Amino acid sequence: MYTAHPDRYADLPYRRTGRSGLKLPAISLGLWHNFGPDRPVETQRAILRRAFDLGVTHFDLANNYGPPPGAAESALGEFLKADFAPYRDELVISTKAGYHMWAGPYGEWGSRKYLLSSLDQSLGRMGLDYVDIFYSHRPDPETPLEETMGALHSAVQQGKALYAGISNYSPEQTREAARILSELGTPLLIHQPRYSMLARGPEESGLLDTLDELQVGSIVFSPLEQGVLTARYLDGIPEDSRAASDSPFLNSDRLTEELVGQLRALDEIAKGRGQTLAQLALAWVLRGGRVTSALVGASSAQQIEDSVAATRNLDFDADELARIDAIIKQ
Repeated sequence: MYTAHPDRYADLPYRRTGRSGLKLPAISLGLWHNFGPDRPVETQRAILRRAFDLGVTHFDLANNYGPPPGAAESALGEFLKADFAPYRDELVISTKAGYHMWAGPYGEWGSRKYLLSSLDQSLGRMGLDYVDIFYSHRPDPETPLEETMGALHSAVQQGKALYAGISNYSPEQTREAARILSELGTPLLIHQPRYSMLARGPEESGLLDTLDELQVGSIVFSPLEQGVLTARYLDGIPEDSRAASDSPFLNSDRLTEELVGQLRALDEIAKGRGQTLAQLALAWVLRGGRVTSALVGASSAQQIEDSVAATRNLDFDADELARIDAIIKQ
C-alpha cells in the first residue's frame, strides 16, 4: 500500500495561477508519452509515486494521450484507484479535447458535442467525478469561439471541471476566449503553449504579455524540446533515443551539427551554474515568474528527480541570459 512521503511539500515551489486561488507546482508531470500498455506498469507507477513524493501535485493529460488514444487516462485511472485515492484532494488533474479522438464529424475540434462527450469519456477512463482543469486543446477555425468557450463554461457549471483552460491559442484568440468566458462567469484560468529556449513563440508573438495583462496563468509544454535540451544528444544520436526512432515529434534530421554545437555551448553554461542542460532549460522557462509551471514528461523516476532539482536555482544574471541568447541566435 502506497503512503505518500510526509515531507512532500517541503521543497518544490508553488506558484499562483493568474489571479485565481489555485497554485501549481513549478514542475508538473505530463502523461503524453510513457503511459500506456507499451510501457512497464511498475515504471509508470514509480514515476507517479516519486513525482507526488517530491511535491508534483499536477498530472496533465489529454483524451488522445497514449498510445493508443485514451490509454494514458485509463492508466492514470488505475493508479488513482490503487495509490492516490486518499490524496485526490491534493492533486490537480487536467485533461483536454481538441485533436482527433474517434471516427466521424464529432470526434475532434471544438464543437460543444465533441468537447462535452469527450470530457464524459475522460472522466469514465480515469474513474473521476471531475477534473480540476479542462482545456480546449486547440482552436477550431470552423466552430464559433462562443460555442467552444460555452462548452468549457458548461463543464464547470455541471461540476465536471473546476477550471477552464486553453492550449495552442494565439494572443488574439486568447484575448477573445477570455472575454467570452468572463461574460459567461467562468474565468479563463490558464493557457498551455509550447515554449522553450529553442521555441520562443510565446515571447515573440506577445502571448506572455497578453497573459500578464489578462492575469491568466501559463503552463508550458515541451520545455525540453522532446529531449533535445538534455545531455542525451551532446555526443551523437543514441540508438535507443527518440530521435533514432520513427517518432513524428523528433527525428535525426533535426539534430544538425549546428544545433549540437549550440547544445554543447548551453551545456557549458549549465555546468557553470551547477546544473544539467535539462535543468538549465527548465530554469530558463521558469525564470522571473512569468510562467506558472513547466510541464515535463518522464520515462523514469530519476528524470522526475532531475527536473524537480532544477527549481533549486531559478535565478539568472544578465550575462547568463545574454550568453544564452547569443548561442541560440548565432
